[in-house]
Amino acid sequence: MKIAILKEQAAGERRVAGTPETVKKFIALGASVAVEAGAGATASIADDAYAAAGASVGDRAATLAGADILLGVQGPDPASLGGAAAGAWIVAGLNPFGERARVDAYAAGGYEALAMEFMPRITRAQSMDILSSQSNLSGYKAVLDAAAEYDRAFPMMMTAAGTVSAAKCFVMGVGVAGLQAIATARRLGAQVSATDVRAATKEQIESLGAKAIFVEKVAGIEGEGTGGYATEMSDEYKAAQAELVSSHIAKQDIVITTALIPGRPAPRLISDAQIASMKPGSVIVDLAVEQGGNVEGAVAGEVVVRHGVKIVGHRNVPSRLAADTSALFSRNLYNFLSAFWDKEKNAPVLDEEIGNAIRLTRGGKVVNERLLG
Repeated sequence: MKIAILKEQAAGERRVAGTPETVKKFIALGASVAVEAGAGATASIADDAYAAAGASVGDRAATLAGADILLGVQGPDPASLGGAAAGAWIVAGLNPFGERARVDAYAAGGYEALAMEFMPRITRAQSMDILSSQSNLSGYKAVLDAAAEYDRAFPMMMTAAGTVSAAKCFVMGVGVAGLQAIATARRLGAQVSATDVRAATKEQIESLGAKAIFVEKVAGIEGEGTGGYATEMSDEYKAAQAELVSSHIAKQDIVITTALIPGRPAPRLISDAQIASMKPGSVIVDLAVEQGGNVEGAVAGEVVVRHGVKIVGHRNVPSRLAADTSALFSRNLYNFLSAFWDKEKNAPVLDEEIGNAIRLTRGGKVVNERLLG
């Protein structure tokens, strides 16, 4: 069983799908590991470190030659995979809804594509969940990005020359990224508040020492949607939430938005009128900008100014912390493959619950129900 760790080809992608730590663990399972030269350079991992861990390091052709499993952070270009074994697994974040043509190409090439972002959010798969591991650090980085753009201090400071007031930070969307954003903003000394459409998150917000801002008169979501995500809300709830948020957002210095709905454009949370109500010098960080954005006027890959408010729309935020996000992503991949490793076959054998959830292609066809439906 040969496992190939490929160098990422997507523009701006600094992460890598394997580390010397996971290379050693794969070899201990009985696999051989090949790493494309330079794959870890942007994540501060030298080729020598991979070689010392027992991997062979070479060019892309040598890395792919006869490989049974191809590991990536983002889905590799199907045209660049020549030489891999027939039916090789592609295990990566494949963006199935956004890159459907690429999924079709994987099927045409005879590959078995496994989309790690389709991993079910069940207890036994928590250690395999790339969305959670990457979102956790995205939430942290969003606060640091806000602090870098905000031309004032976050904590209250008592000085001989007078008092500096604490920044007011509002987090919209309390999933993994939102919770980490709350915790990080609190550690930096901000006054933090947060909101979500899921009633169950109120206790989580308050447990982190933040103030929960919730619509009281209109029912929101008592439970959660598929995979722990929020689902679309009623028009009545949207109107009530917009009214509540409008009055609250005008008083905030920092706003961080994190709301996503899988397979659909990100919900619009902040309008241009709400931006205009904020104080000049305020900062909004839109973590959903690549899925259409939570904030009106946000631009992917840019920091723009509207009504004196900076709107931060960095692409691929996990890649901005490449060393740590690579370590976590690589462990997710190892935890996944090792959980299904059959010692007799010296290969992973997936069960139906997880296999059917993440498998996009097999036998030359697209087979995932979420794509076929």
